[in-house]
Amino acid sequence: MRSDTERNRRYLIKAAALLFENSPTPVSLAEIAKQAEVSTATAYRHFSSVEEILHAFRAQVGSELRDFSRRQTTRGMARLEAVSRCWVSLVLEHGGAMAQMRSHRGYLERLREGTGYLAPQAEALAEPLRQTTEELGLGDLGDEALFLWNLLFDPRDILDLIKSGHTEDEAATRLVTALRGALIGWSTAADRGR
Repeated sequence: MRSDTERNRRYLIKAAALLFENSPTPVSLAEIAKQAEVSTATAYRHFSSVEEILHAFRAQVGSELRDFSRRQTTRGMARLEAVSRCWVSLVLEHGGAMAQMRSHRGYLERLREGTGYLAPQAEALAEPLRQTTEELGLGDLGDEALFLWNLLFDPRDILDLIKSGHTEDEAATRLVTALRGALIGWSTAADRGR
């Protein structure tokens, strides 16, 4: 990609994140283009919709999480906790833009069909979750472990916990502890169903 093309794309993603962070109402592609100081036509050359920019933004944040996960030297629950805490920090850093990502389709459906913006996040978590279930003596929960993580680490709910008076550390600790319990409960229920 040409450097000016890549620069414009970065500017558009950054502008969208900034606008969604501070706007209580929907944001248009024209507003994002104006904030990025590019023409609306340029914005449409890069992204066909606001949703597409948000997907690119979410993929970018997911890539940060994936890169963090790859650098970890711990295993199992310790690694999962580090990656989950990193996610909480990323949500707080990027705030409102992270909370804008909602789909009418379920997480497992989007994950299994390979929805692009979910891939880096899933890659960041797959191995820590697998190691954790192994460490806990549970069967491999596969995508369902990612599903449980996604339920608990929804950006809207993380922001809600912080706004309700929890510190970042308290929120992360409670969510990681709840995830551990959810993984155990999910596995136990699956074993009973067999």
